[in-house]
Amino acid sequence: MRIASPAYALYTRRLRRRLRGGALPRHVGLIMDGNRRWARQAGLAGPSLGHRAGAEHVDDLLRWCEALGIRHVTVFVCSAENLARRGEAEVAFLMGLVEQVVVPGIARPGARWRLHVAGSLDSLPDRTARALKEAVAATEDRATGAHVTLAIGYGGRQEVVEALRELLTQRAESGQSLAELAEVVGPEDIAGHLWTAGRPDPDLVIRTSGERRMSNFLLWQSAASELYFCDAHWPAFREVDFLRALRSYAARRRRHEA
Repeated sequence: MRIASPAYALYTRRLRRRLRGGALPRHVGLIMDGNRRWARQAGLAGPSLGHRAGAEHVDDLLRWCEALGIRHVTVFVCSAENLARRGEAEVAFLMGLVEQVVVPGIARPGARWRLHVAGSLDSLPDRTARALKEAVAATEDRATGAHVTLAIGYGGRQEVVEALRELLTQRAESGQSLAELAEVVGPEDIAGHLWTAGRPDPDLVIRTSGERRMSNFLLWQSAASELYFCDAHWPAFREVDFLRALRSYAARRRRHEA
């Protein structure tokens, strides 16, 4: 656990206080980038220690959001490309962290968050997919209004393709022709078949580690999102960094409304 200096703690409290009553996002998406680079810069033995620190840090993010009343959070855990390109041992370790750290932290008794999953569970190891399904079921009756979505084995383009397939199949089974569908189909029809269907689009998407790209994350849903890029690697992303992102969002909203 990090021990904050008095100056840091005071600055954090001031930021938090200034944000209360202001324009806060209803839904925050977060691309957790930089675990491997953080481990390397810290002189640690390997990237696995960076992944572990990153997995443990998810609980901090949810605590910060809960304190501010942010009810929807989507966390980009890993992409379909990550699963295909990373070494077998690294992927196995990452999936173990999902099973042993991230999911138990969300599903633990007394926690407030209802869990959702965005991504292809078929692309995950059976044990990981089973742990996610069980946690989704275990939290589905939580009526706090707090929802966290893990984007895992996720790709934004593939999500839209799968949504279109479902839509076409559904309408074909109801007897509608392609020509008839082409006449009436709208964005809401596709959105209803996305992995995030039923939840609001993100108002703010944050990416850590200094990269300035979306990397196939929530491409459809983030069409109108504010974007915020932070240089800190994910394990080093502090509450004050999060509050600064929210401050930037609030300032942009005020400009739009002026």
